[in-house]
Amino acid sequence: MKAPRLSRRLVLEAPVRIADGGGGFAEDWQAVGTLWAEVTARSGSERQVAGVPVSRVSHRIVVRGAPEGSPMRPTPNQRFRDGSRIFAVRAVSERDPAGRYLVCFADEEVAA
Repeated sequence: MKAPRLSRRLVLEAPVRIADGGGGFAEDWQAVGTLWAEVTARSGSERQVAGVPVSRVSHRIVVRGAPEGSPMRPTPNQRFRDGSRIFAVRAVSERDPAGRYLVCFADEEVAA
């Protein structure tokens, strides 16, 4: 198995709840850390949401492995940010039996 080329710097973000002052909460995103990654587009589609075309591209994102419970191990409720681009993490798996790398399956949505 060939080693991945971790050449893109991505910010890992996690959701945080912030009190809205009215007894409820709003969701915001907080940076957890920065990871170097290999990002590969897999497939794409387009659909209509409220009459607006939305493009969705699935990506395979490979990062260095991290043990379960580590804040630097991506989870499905998190996302990666690359400038203005957002990659929502859908699933995470070890790439190899030794766990040296993780594969994150993520979606990027863009309103046209």
